[in-house]
Amino acid sequence: MKVLLIGGTGTISMAITRLLAKENHEVYLLNRGSRLAELPDNVTVLQCDINDEEEVSRVIEGMTFDAVGEFIGFTIEQIQRDVRLFQGRTKQYLYISSASAYQKPLSDPVITESTPLANPYWQYSRDKIECEEYLIKQYRENGFPVTIVRPSHTYDERSVPLGVHGKLGSWQVLKRMIEGKPVIIHGDGTSLWTLTHNSDFAKGY
Repeated sequence: MKVLLIGGTGTISMAITRLLAKENHEVYLLNRGSRLAELPDNVTVLQCDINDEEEVSRVIEGMTFDAVGEFIGFTIEQIQRDVRLFQGRTKQYLYISSASAYQKPLSDPVITESTPLANPYWQYSRDKIECEEYLIKQYRENGFPVTIVRPSHTYDERSVPLGVHGKLGSWQVLKRMIEGKPVIIHGDGTSLWTLTHNSDFAKGY
């Protein structure tokens, strides 16, 4: 496959980049050039800022892809830009949403495809829902080929999978544990929380 990943070097996307490269797919990353030293040799970087639509249009001119993966689309304006850029250029557009978009509080502890999307507690989640709804509308009205993926808490070797930590990051929580200091945990023990290592997520993706 010929695959373009928008971002491609983040917690979730780096594992996908590595897996695609290992399987000898034709992999392109569209990003600003961070973490290039960690990329496999057979990955091509299209170095530009996705928020500069004119520049991206020039960089991908004449190119088409079997799939485009969006990992850093958080607002509807960013997704509208993607539709303009990739309509007719890809056979499939995969959008990373979030499991936090699911109904809060849940009416049933088992999440299925019919679980409603509603989160009154977090703007990030409401923005993701808005992006999803726009993409589904584009599929129904214009045939834009979209797949929506909703990962939960995904982590890698660079972080400790914790719900609450301070400005010094998740490793600081381990330091507090070693020193016998109190550690804040989220919720009251009834919140359902799924952890996924990025390499496992990559296989499903």
